[in-house]
Amino acid sequence: MNSNIEALYKIANKPVRKIIGLMSGTSFDGLDIALCEFSGSGLETRVKVINFVSKAYLPEFKEDLKSVFAKRIVDLEKLTLLNAYIGNYYAELILESLKDWDISPSDIDLIASHGQTIYHAPMQQREADAYSNATLQIGDGDHLAVKSGIITISDFRQKHVAAGCEGAPLSVYGDYLLFSDPNENRIMLNIGGISNFTFLPAAYSTEFFSSDVGPGNTLMDQFVQLNYPGKYFDQDAAIASSGKVNHQLLDALFDHDFFRSAYLKTTGPELFSLSYLNDAIHRSGLQGLSNEDIMATLATFTAKAIVKAITFCVEGKGAYEIYISGGGMHNPLLTGIIEEMLGKKLKFSSDLGIEPDAKEAVLFALLANEAVSGGKTDFGKHPGVPSISMGKVSFPQ
Repeated sequence: MNSNIEALYKIANKPVRKIIGLMSGTSFDGLDIALCEFSGSGLETRVKVINFVSKAYLPEFKEDLKSVFAKRIVDLEKLTLLNAYIGNYYAELILESLKDWDISPSDIDLIASHGQTIYHAPMQQREADAYSNATLQIGDGDHLAVKSGIITISDFRQKHVAAGCEGAPLSVYGDYLLFSDPNENRIMLNIGGISNFTFLPAAYSTEFFSSDVGPGNTLMDQFVQLNYPGKYFDQDAAIASSGKVNHQLLDALFDHDFFRSAYLKTTGPELFSLSYLNDAIHRSGLQGLSNEDIMATLATFTAKAIVKAITFCVEGKGAYEIYISGGGMHNPLLTGIIEEMLGKKLKFSSDLGIEPDAKEAVLFALLANEAVSGGKTDFGKHPGVPSISMGKVSFPQ
């Protein structure tokens, strides 16, 4: 037996596996690193988060990512170089974190890397063509494995696309396995660059589902970065809170086929870009609108899209609780609007044992655990959640 396969076999049969989950979102804040201990698999999965850190990216690296992100035309050499560079950079950040935690890399069984999403191209977001759904994440798993010395599982989204889906949201798998409850209907709401939620009916029903619903932080972040040099987001919603919602612009923002198309669906900053905003402003004849009023309107746009989706998708399904995660949970204006519109207090995934800032990194670690030790769960027959094993294995030698 090849020594690499033998090592993977031994890991798969361990009673407890130490897996590092990595997540880097579309806001380019930094790399989330969650060191987890897993036992079991499927609905018997048990996870303990041992350590978590979010390693901030250097400003120049953020600019490099922005130069190739969500653009139809990019510098192909830069993209190629970044694919290798990010794999090595992630490894350096992991080794630095392990040193801080006084943990040897040899004690880690697996790395689970989401990679950095560069472009998301579902069919429903394009004009008719000969191509299927597609999505691209960079940050090469082989570079990460060789540099860290740890077996790496990466590029999870491609199997989902190959199975006829859109490559997102993948959080539905972990949400179902970790957060389903016998007695409570739950909505796991994530507000990252894009907003999505998973609905988990009580009693471990396989009638769960997940969907993107529209922008999260992406439009607000892009607008801040353009108009407030040195800022990457609206800290504590200070800008948006000083403005007033313009309902004419709000209506124009909702006037798009995405909001008329059926759930379940995915999207990305490729659609919800500054061009999307500028087009809505132009159609509204509101070129003189203040930055503060635009930000207030964007916050309301994000919140209202979330509320519309939740109320439409779970109507008639009984009472439910909402558990929030993602960067948007730190925006008090955004969360306040959602709570007011729903008449419901938002809870946090920490109420269920997983810190919200770490949740996405933990869920990708879970996908790696399933890749080596699971794969037996039947997720039902509904669209978007095929019963598949995801992730590509890269060995350090």
